[in-house]
Amino acid sequence: MSEPMTVSFPPAFLWGAATSAYQIEGAVREGGRTPSIWDTFSHTPGRTADGDTGDIAVDHYHRYRDDVALMAELGLTAYRFSVSWPRVQPTGRGPAVQVGLDFYRRLVDELLAHGIKPALTLYHWDLPQELEDAGGWPERDTALRFAEYARLVGEALGDRVEHWTTLNEPWCSAFLGYGSGVHAPGRTDPVASLRAAHHLNLAHGLGAQALRSVLPAGTSVAVSLNSQVVRPLSRHPADLAAARRIDDLANGVFHGPMLHGAYPATLLEDTSPLTDWSYVLDGDLKHINQPLDALGLNYYTPALVSSALTAPTGPRADGHGSSAHSPWPGADDVAFHQTPGDRTDMGWTIDPDGLHELITRYSREAPGLPLYVTENGAAYPDKVDDDGRVRDPERVAYLHGHLSAVRRAIADGADVRGYYLWSLLDNFEWAYGYGKRFGAVHVDYATLARTPKSSARWYGEAARTGTLPPVGSV
Repeated sequence: MSEPMTVSFPPAFLWGAATSAYQIEGAVREGGRTPSIWDTFSHTPGRTADGDTGDIAVDHYHRYRDDVALMAELGLTAYRFSVSWPRVQPTGRGPAVQVGLDFYRRLVDELLAHGIKPALTLYHWDLPQELEDAGGWPERDTALRFAEYARLVGEALGDRVEHWTTLNEPWCSAFLGYGSGVHAPGRTDPVASLRAAHHLNLAHGLGAQALRSVLPAGTSVAVSLNSQVVRPLSRHPADLAAARRIDDLANGVFHGPMLHGAYPATLLEDTSPLTDWSYVLDGDLKHINQPLDALGLNYYTPALVSSALTAPTGPRADGHGSSAHSPWPGADDVAFHQTPGDRTDMGWTIDPDGLHELITRYSREAPGLPLYVTENGAAYPDKVDDDGRVRDPERVAYLHGHLSAVRRAIADGADVRGYYLWSLLDNFEWAYGYGKRFGAVHVDYATLARTPKSSARWYGEAARTGTLPPVGSV
C-alpha cells in the first residue's frame, strides 16, 4: 500500500536530533578532563582515517549556546546528547569534577530555556583510559564503576532531565572495541568481547538501579540498542541457522538478559568452544533485568547472511570487521552479503522497511514498553554550493522514507514516542575521521561555521507540523 500524501504523527511525538560527546565537544584537555579510550585510539597511528582525532571536533564545548539556538530555529523539540565520563569523573573513580558537570548543567539549562527536552545518554563509548588500563569492559569492576558514575550524574542533573539512557549501542563497545578492534580500545580478543558484553549488560542494570535511587519519580530510564535486522540469504536450513546465530550475537546477547532475564540458550551453546560464561555470577541476571521505562532503537541498514558453506560468489559485506578479526565470536561459518538497493556514503543499503521491521519486532519482544528511534540517518558527501546553501536531496528522501516507516509502525500499533535524527552536526565519525558527513547541519572543519542543509529545513518543517513535507519541498 502506498504512503498517503499527508502523514500525521501523534501530537506529543518528540522530534529530536542526536550527538555524542567525543564526536562534537572537543576541549579534551579543559576542566580537568583526562583521556578516554577514544583519545588514545585516535592518537595511535593507523587507527583513524588521516589520523583524525576528536581534540577539537566541532568545538561544541565552546559553541553549545549557538548550537542550541540553531536547534530551536530548526524547530526541534528534543536533543539527545551524551556525557563525557572522563570530563565528569576523570579517573573513572571517586568524586565528580564540578567544572565538568557544570558544562552539562549549562547545556541542559540552555535547552530548557529554548523549550527543547534534554535526553541524556551516560555512555557513548568514551571509557576513561585509566579504567581500560585496569582491564576495561572485560573486567567486572568497570560495571561497578559505571554505576557510581551514573549516580553522580543523576544527582547533578536529575532535577532537570526527564529522559535518561544508560548505554548507547553496547554491541559496538563490546564487539568492535574488543573483537574486531576497529573501535577503541582496539583489542582483538573474542573471549574479551563476550566478557565485555556481559559486563556492559551488568553496567546497564547497576546503572539503572543507581539512577533510580537518585532520580525523581516519573523520570524515564532506558537503554539504546543497535539491534540488527538479520535476514537469511535463502530459506535453506543452513542459511536460517546462520541468521539465527547472528541474531543471537547482535540482539539476543543484550535484549535477552535486559528484557527477559536470560541469555539465549543457543548463544551459550554456540560460544561454548570459546567461553564457559563463568563470569556470569549469581544475581547478575536479576540486576541486568531491570524494568525499563522505554527502549531506544538505533537503525541504519539490515544484515543479509548465509552459511559460509553454501554462500554463492558475489558482493560481500564485511559484517563490521575484517576477516582476520571478526566481531562475531563463534560465527566463523557465517558469510555476510551486500543487500541490494541504493547505498549511502558509508556503503550501507537504504532500506526503510527494515526500520518498520525492527520497531514491530520490539513491540512484540517487549509489549507495553514505549519505543524511541534514538538514531537513524545517512552519510552523504555534502558540499556548500556557490550560493552558500547545502542541498542534500538524498538525505531528505532517506528521512522521508524512514519516518514514513515509523508512522506505519505506529499505525500498526507500535508505541513509538519519538525520533532522533543522527546527527545534528557533521562531526568526528570514529575510525572514519571527518570523511563521512551524517549531519543535518554542515560544518566547515576549517572555520567550524555551521550551515543547515536542506534536510535540516525539511526536518524542521516536519517537527513544526507533525507531518512529512513532500521530498522536493526544500
